[in-house]
Amino acid sequence: MPVTPATTGDVLRLIREHGVDTRADLARLTGLSRPTVASRVAELIGRGLVVERADGPSTGGRPPARLRFHAAGGAVLVANLGQSRGQLAVCDLAGTILARADGPPADVSPDATIPTLLDLWSGLLENAGVPAGAVRGIGLGVPDAVEHVAGRWDAVEIGPRVRTRFDVPAYLDNEVNAAALGEHQAHPGVDDLLFVKISTGIGAAIIAGGAIQRGALGAAGEIGHVPVPAETEHPCRCGNVNCVEAIAGGAALLARSSAADLPALAALARAGDPATVALLRDAGRRIGEVVATAVNLLNPAVVVLGGDLVGADEPLIAGLREIVYRRATALATRSLRIEPARLGETAGLTGCAAMVLTKILSPTAVDTG
Repeated sequence: MPVTPATTGDVLRLIREHGVDTRADLARLTGLSRPTVASRVAELIGRGLVVERADGPSTGGRPPARLRFHAAGGAVLVANLGQSRGQLAVCDLAGTILARADGPPADVSPDATIPTLLDLWSGLLENAGVPAGAVRGIGLGVPDAVEHVAGRWDAVEIGPRVRTRFDVPAYLDNEVNAAALGEHQAHPGVDDLLFVKISTGIGAAIIAGGAIQRGALGAAGEIGHVPVPAETEHPCRCGNVNCVEAIAGGAALLARSSAADLPALAALARAGDPATVALLRDAGRRIGEVVATAVNLLNPAVVVLGGDLVGADEPLIAGLREIVYRRATALATRSLRIEPARLGETAGLTGCAAMVLTKILSPTAVDTG
């Protein structure tokens, strides 16, 4: 953990991530002089990123002052937009959700969606009692067509539209990647995780070596468009046929069910409707064929299942487990866990917050800010 030489950003990382809480320990770990450490800490306190409290153990005199990361020293705005519905939130600098609301789905153009989000975020800030000036960054998760590095959604640059209301950086990623980042935080000690979202569509995100893997152009994880055997052709929205999403995704299942929407389909499964249970178990098997291949390729420690068709629908999870444990190699499945998402529908919001905080609180960002 020693950091030498240490900038102000490095000092914040030691306090925020490693719990270093005294100037003496900071000086020891960084090799900086005590006056330099005091200057770095004073700067962080002045910027609202660190607070100092006299709550250490006393040895008879004045208790030593302890340094703490100041999670309440700012806020980030986040939204995770799926194909059928969306959510948005205000979070503190530790990623804790302070206020949350339903948002628009991503089935309309970014030019129409972004102004709506900006208005909704402003309302959430007011409800949470957080001033707009406290906002330090914005994170957005959207389905498909995401150019992560360029910050473009369907070729629309997000940053300039956000800065019309909040003069802060904005970061963009695929909504499944965002959920995976959230679930990764909920699985401490797990460096290799495969997140699979099963909802209207099917997508995946890969955490390998503790980091999200986006691929060369941000298209990693598109397992919904892997073909599976089928007796008849099932056209997929990508232009191909017999993609697993076209056969076992939520939209495809609704077309073969009496349910009006995915919540109604889940309710039928919970009630034990035989046709729905059989439908979902078969869907789990189909998805399991693709996940088994991913397990052989990636060797994750955990496969996390999220989305509207996971949680109440044990038949789907059971079908997926059946195929993965049968088809994947014995070594890859020796200690593999396949489980529902721990954060549920808030995973994407938590992940968007983590995406933003990793950027704006990095040593480089702190030093240049």
